[in-house]
Amino acid sequence: MSPDRPVGDLFRRFRERLSAERPAGPHGGLERLSAGRGSAAERENGSRATAPGPGMGRTDAGSRDAGLPPHPPRDAAPRRRRGKGGKGGKGGGEQLTVPPAEFTSYYGRPVLKPPVWRWDIAAYLFTGGLAAGSSLLAAGGQLTGRPALRRAGRVAALAGVGASTYFLINDLGRPSRFHHMLRVAKVTSPMSVGTWILSVFGPAAGAAAVAEVAPLLPEHGVLGLGRRLLPPAGHAAGVVAAVTAPALATYTGVLLADTAVPSWHEAYPELPAIFAGSALASGAGVGLVAAPCPQAGPARRLAVAGAAMELWGSHRVENRLGLLSEPYTQGTPGKLLRAGRALTAAGVVGALVGRRSRVLSALSGGALIAASVCTRFGIFHGGVASARDPRYTVVPQRERADRRAADQV
Repeated sequence: MSPDRPVGDLFRRFRERLSAERPAGPHGGLERLSAGRGSAAERENGSRATAPGPGMGRTDAGSRDAGLPPHPPRDAAPRRRRGKGGKGGKGGGEQLTVPPAEFTSYYGRPVLKPPVWRWDIAAYLFTGGLAAGSSLLAAGGQLTGRPALRRAGRVAALAGVGASTYFLINDLGRPSRFHHMLRVAKVTSPMSVGTWILSVFGPAAGAAAVAEVAPLLPEHGVLGLGRRLLPPAGHAAGVVAAVTAPALATYTGVLLADTAVPSWHEAYPELPAIFAGSALASGAGVGLVAAPCPQAGPARRLAVAGAAMELWGSHRVENRLGLLSEPYTQGTPGKLLRAGRALTAAGVVGALVGRRSRVLSALSGGALIAASVCTRFGIFHGGVASARDPRYTVVPQRERADRRAADQV
């Protein structure tokens, strides 16, 4: 370093000062310089033991000499926090000042992306179940010789599958997307399996319903040939539709449970049973509304079986899932599911009591159909609500992690 520069001059003066003050103590001038600096700091801010600043390490002794209260008492032994199981008594200990955790996410977005499905998918769940239950009702009427029950079931099945196709294509946005899903068959994909089920069920239900117009055709000519061929073809198509109906009624429950939505995914054992019972109850409702009382016996038995499955499944999802049962008991989903239970019970009681009353049977059938609507929409909105609240995603994950850690120990 050149002595001509200002920094060199400062260093030279500092070195001369050190050499001049070195005899003052065993450690030379550095001790005096440190003492001088410490004295100036003490005069300005007090010593480290008595300094008023929040970052200083004040002790009890230094504070007492300066006449200051201890802040904080650094020379005292720290107190131990005692929990509920600690020594010295039950409970006690210091109160934690950490606020309870708030389940929020970055930028106000939910942890899990809610389903983009709209009301038309909930309507699709209902109409698909209605079509499946009605086809089973039609098969029962066909096998037991009840033409009015068979006719009502076939027409309702065609109407239900037609509405289901419309709602599904409306949600997809373009009809070609439904066609594109038929290019691949994946057994592990509920959506792919459901597309093929709907593709098999739809034509069969349509052929069975068209066969009901055979008595209206003339007896001679080309149409007369159709009058003779349509009934056996309709019977075969009705059997195919009835065989496919259980898969159509339950695959939507598997589809919902296969998603990451917490309250749907955790209810995977109950959702297929709920949807199957709802389908049976709605199909029975069609029979009670459209068929005369002497032919409505299979519809009443179907209503009892479907109501039992639906009520059992609804009770399970509202009580078995712990925290994830809350979305099914609160708000709009809770109101819909409670209304569905009440309508189901009223429909079953009316179907059993009003065996000879055409009006009471029709009212009971309408109650069963309305109960199916409420159940499907309640399950749908309950799952959407669980996806929007981060608590239903975070808390079960932590509980599962704690259980795995406990099992490993």
